[in-house]
Amino acid sequence: MIPISRPFLGDEELEAVQEPLRSGWVVQGPYVADFEAKVAAFCGVEHAVATTSCTTALHVAVSALGLGPGDEVLVPAFTWVSTANVVEQCGARAVFVDVDLESFNVDAGALGDAVTDRTVGVIPVHLFGRAADMPGVRAVAERHGLWVLEDAACALGTRQGGVHAGALGDAGCFSFHPRKSITTGEGGMVTTADDRLARRVNSLRNHGAEISEEARHVAPKPYVLSDFNLLGFNYRMTDLQGAVGLVQLKKLDHYIDERQRWADYYRRELAGLKWLRMPEVPAGWRHGWQSFVCTVQGGRNDVMESLMQAGINTRPGTHAVHMLRYYRERFGLQPGDFPAARDADGQSMAIPLHNRMSEHDYGRVVRALREIR
Repeated sequence: MIPISRPFLGDEELEAVQEPLRSGWVVQGPYVADFEAKVAAFCGVEHAVATTSCTTALHVAVSALGLGPGDEVLVPAFTWVSTANVVEQCGARAVFVDVDLESFNVDAGALGDAVTDRTVGVIPVHLFGRAADMPGVRAVAERHGLWVLEDAACALGTRQGGVHAGALGDAGCFSFHPRKSITTGEGGMVTTADDRLARRVNSLRNHGAEISEEARHVAPKPYVLSDFNLLGFNYRMTDLQGAVGLVQLKKLDHYIDERQRWADYYRRELAGLKWLRMPEVPAGWRHGWQSFVCTVQGGRNDVMESLMQAGINTRPGTHAVHMLRYYRERFGLQPGDFPAARDADGQSMAIPLHNRMSEHDYGRVVRALREIR
């Protein structure tokens, strides 16, 4: 089987992960701090704060932004469920907004109609590595005084108009899950240019402590415990992950360049299939290519079954959150309430695109698709 995704890990990562083991400091420490600094520099922001996943990065970010009961946040109806879950977990309400089927991202033109006097923020998602329409999102946010938190789980390396994802809003959140371009196993990151927000995120991911454990450890009186000023969480990345992340980050541009080359190959070789719509990239933007997600016109699941029989794994792009049982029953939603998200749920298909694939693998995928119809 050609897997839908597979992380590219090798001897450098194996060697790197042994360094914290040799030092004995395996929790959050100097490797995480170095990883944070390098991600911040890569994204062009002042601060990056590592967490255990993108979900916890989103959770700690909305908490730092002050989200609470009675608030509403605008969320795309087609995204991974975490985007909405972190809003609900703060006692606020996720208000869904339909997406643009061409990009799979939130329809910025529909955001304004969803704003109420309870709306405090919007979470645009850069789905599959393509940036959302951030000028459109920011225009609505500025008009209504909303904060903007980018769900950039898929978008490390993505740029819009020369600006990196994670620097396009008030803060951004990234994932290092194995299906992403680089991985630390699990892991996430919050990026921001806001000093105060960074301090709150840093404290909240460490139980709400005034100073971190590693800072206390090297202080003149390490036996004096920190004060705890906020009601926080334990969302700290380990130095084992930080060490791997440092190695992976050095390879990111190469990985994306390679994915871009094969994405171009797919778009060129599959262009004649009228039933398959390819993902597009606006001029001047850099797609992160976390996934290559197409739109299948009619019989998407039959196509996926045919590919599986040919030894090729596929996946739906993601899901229409308003159609999931929790949100459907909680808010009394129907599939047709957000028709583009509904159609994306039933028509999107990710085909294999990752850095462990060979030229032969890509050729197999193309031949299998051409033989289906």
